[in-house]
Amino acid sequence: MIDHSGLSVSDFEKAQSFYDQALAPLGASLLFMVPLEHTGGEKVGGYGRDRTSFWINEGGAQTPPLHFAFTAETRAQVDAFHKAAVAAGGTDNGAPGLRPHYHEHYYGAFVLDLDGNNIEAVCHLPD
Repeated sequence: MIDHSGLSVSDFEKAQSFYDQALAPLGASLLFMVPLEHTGGEKVGGYGRDRTSFWINEGGAQTPPLHFAFTAETRAQVDAFHKAAVAAGGTDNGAPGLRPHYHEHYYGAFVLDLDGNNIEAVCHLPD
């Protein structure tokens, strides 16, 4: 139902480095930087697998912090996302594991990004 979304970050370069590392295990990367002449000089970049679906823009930390859940194809990708996001400076906010109170096969991991947004990777497939 949602085509794309995004958030404002306090330090674009640090956020870009974080998301580059955190989203790589999910097969996503920075696909597009909007030319500065189209943004009034503000840095704006779009992440995705085959098209942009998650955007970050410079301009200050999102208030209040937001929650984004990224799809993973396997539970191993969820594990790798969590490890990479924490290594990139994120804060553990829920180790990888089953969360059957959401759904029988809901396997997710949660990390707070550098601005305190709750980012998650989730796989809905059985192991």
